[in-house]
Amino acid sequence: MLRSMMTAANTMNQLQQQLDVISNNIANSNTTGFKRRETNFGELLVQQFDNLPDDQAARLTPAGVRRGVGAKLAETNLVIKQGPLMQTGRMLDIALTKEGQFFRVLVDAADGTSAIRYTRDGAFYLSPSEANQNELMLVTSDGYPVLNSANEPIVIQDGFKDIMISDTGTLKVIAPNGNIAQTVDLGVTNVLRPQLLQSVGDNLFAFPDLAALNVTEADVAVNMAGNARTQIGVQQGALEQSNVDLGTEMTDLMITQRAYQMNAKSITISDQMLGLINGVRS
Repeated sequence: MLRSMMTAANTMNQLQQQLDVISNNIANSNTTGFKRRETNFGELLVQQFDNLPDDQAARLTPAGVRRGVGAKLAETNLVIKQGPLMQTGRMLDIALTKEGQFFRVLVDAADGTSAIRYTRDGAFYLSPSEANQNELMLVTSDGYPVLNSANEPIVIQDGFKDIMISDTGTLKVIAPNGNIAQTVDLGVTNVLRPQLLQSVGDNLFAFPDLAALNVTEADVAVNMAGNARTQIGVQQGALEQSNVDLGTEMTDLMITQRAYQMNAKSITISDQMLGLINGVRS
């Protein structure tokens, strides 16, 4: 009885984590460029009981009895499937149209240093530069500077007429006289191993300590520069929507809730059986 209660408790703890993942997906169903996560379960250790060592009967399963101790959340996978595009007509709304490609932005770390982060959210804005009042910096909706191909913040001169962005991520600033005043290549990275990406908040991703994983940055990501920029897919005046399917998430939510309720019921029944045993009188 105690074993059944511990097995159910172990599984309920893991199911709660799955509920957290599903809830996060649903909460971000309208977040621009958000990528959903899906969960995979694995079995915990199984104890083998060989009660019939001399059993000679034909069987389709191994001899003995195997008793598990519940399930565990083995992994959560990032689903990089392309989300639907929404046309906005706004010149600084930029959608990536190829899977695995991310914009690079600059974020101030807690220790005072700066670090590169990755995002699919292309809702960009122009913010006045602190260094020069005649310059504007391209930033995300949260104010993080957008980087160019050289990993430097993108700064343009104020007083322009228009901004044009090619389908390969080249930003052209059009002067009032119609001439091209400035050309900048947006910093785009092709992530080769997206399952290593870790969410760090504000719709941003980062890589873990790659040295501890015995891999190099070149093994997990490639900055699109030079001839590789022809492989970039960008669409101006559009935003990529979340790839969350609410129907799928609600179905998974109900299945997980039913599994949670079943394990909770198992604990209740085990407790009732223990109560009956304790109440037995000779």
